[in-house]
Amino acid sequence: QVQLVESGGGLVQAGDSLRLSCAASGFTFSNYAMGWFRQAPGKEREFVAGISWSGGDIAYRDSVKGRFTISRDNAKNTVYLQMNSLKPEDTAVYYCARDPTPYRIATARYLEVWGQGTLVTVSS
Repeated sequence: QVQLVESGGGLVQAGDSLRLSCAASGFTFSNYAMGWFRQAPGKEREFVAGISWSGGDIAYRDSVKGRFTISRDNAKNTVYLQMNSLKPEDTAVYYCARDPTPYRIATARYLEVWGQGTLVTVSS
C-alpha cells in the first residue's frame, strides 16, 4: 500500500532554513509526480510545490518562489523540500502528496495529500 512519511519539521526563527523529507513506499516512486501541501491552523490546505515524475517539470506557489526548492532522489524513494529564508507565514503542517496517475507533470490539482505531516513553526 502507498505510504508517505514526512519528517524534518521543527521550530526555527525567521530567516532560517529547514529541509523536509518525504519517504515513499508501496509504489514505483520514480514513475509518479510528487508534491508538498501545507495547512495552518484555521486555514485551508494549500499547494506549496510539485515535481513531475521525470523531475524535469517543477511548480511552486508564488509566495515560496525563490525561497523553496523541491527535489527528488529516486534511489532513496524520497522527495525533499528545501526551505530557505523562512517567514512566520510559512508556519504550518506540511504534507507530502502523490499524483495517483503515473508519468505526469507537476499539476497541483492532481496531487493527493498523504501522511501525517510534519510541523514547521517559524518565530518572528
